[in-house]
Amino acid sequence: VKQLYLINSARVEKSYWQTPWLQPARIRNNLLLGLEQARDTMLPEVHLRRRFKPFVEDELPGLMQPGLCLLAHPQAAALSELALALPITEPALLCIGPEGGFIPYEVEKLGSAGCRPFSLGARIYRVETALPLLLGKLFAG
Repeated sequence: VKQLYLINSARVEKSYWQTPWLQPARIRNNLLLGLEQARDTMLPEVHLRRRFKPFVEDELPGLMQPGLCLLAHPQAAALSELALALPITEPALLCIGPEGGFIPYEVEKLGSAGCRPFSLGARIYRVETALPLLLGKLFAG
């Protein structure tokens, strides 16, 4: 993971953006703890984006070039139906919604931007579970 974007969406609690955990020093300390646990050395860049629509319309298209963008969404078709060669070995974007998922408008905007929706099945996972699960399932080593 080279970059991590935390973006605001309709189901993100307003107080989320006020938490001291989003202070740069706290983010860095937690990333370092994660790297120690994973025995990794590549510190990802973290970007905070408080406005969904400008991010999706203005920034996301540039991040997607030239790669693949996947959108984890519980009401989408199963991952196996996407006809992807797994593990993915080229750069890709992975969008995971907040607790409760993206609202239909957000799913539509992400889809219009080129993100391909998929589902992990009937179970709904918390973000902190979904992220490592998907990284392990989709990407090599």
